[in-house]
Amino acid sequence: MEISAGIQASLAGRYAVALFELASEDGVVSPVESDLDTLAAALDQSPDLAGLTTNPQLGRKAKMAAIEEVAKLLEVSPLTRRFLGVLAENRRLAELPRMIQTFRQIAAAQRGEVSAEVISAHPLGEDQIASLKQKLTAREGRTVKLTHSVDPDMLGGLIVTIGSKRIDGSIRTRLNALTQAMKG
Repeated sequence: MEISAGIQASLAGRYAVALFELASEDGVVSPVESDLDTLAAALDQSPDLAGLTTNPQLGRKAKMAAIEEVAKLLEVSPLTRRFLGVLAENRRLAELPRMIQTFRQIAAAQRGEVSAEVISAHPLGEDQIASLKQKLTAREGRTVKLTHSVDPDMLGGLIVTIGSKRIDGSIRTRLNALTQAMKG
């Protein structure tokens, strides 16, 4: 599979491409993607883990030992564990969220899918997610894989990001535009 030069241009992209190629060779793309999803959820839910990845004061050996324990705790595959070890050794753990996002994009493209990130002010129900997924699939002409997050500061509406395209239907954005228009 050919991977775009744009993805490979960034540091996170180069690491994600390398992991994807290794996972493809071993036939473990799906398990590695699952590991990365678990890791992303852990990073979102644990400020301590997120701090571990970004704290420049922690030494290389301490980060390597800590990330190895995290990998054991999350029961990730051997390839993912080695990947995390390389990131810790090379002091690249701060880029992990972008690497995960890029890996997801590459894996989705390989499956003929497109990834869409949906942000809403309130949690969406299963029916709403299914309806949104169906409409986005019809619009894009290929299978859409949705990830959903909640941002109460939006007040209402949705923000949908598909690749480099963004559809911002949030009330916050509409109010900001109205404020700017009233200022003159």
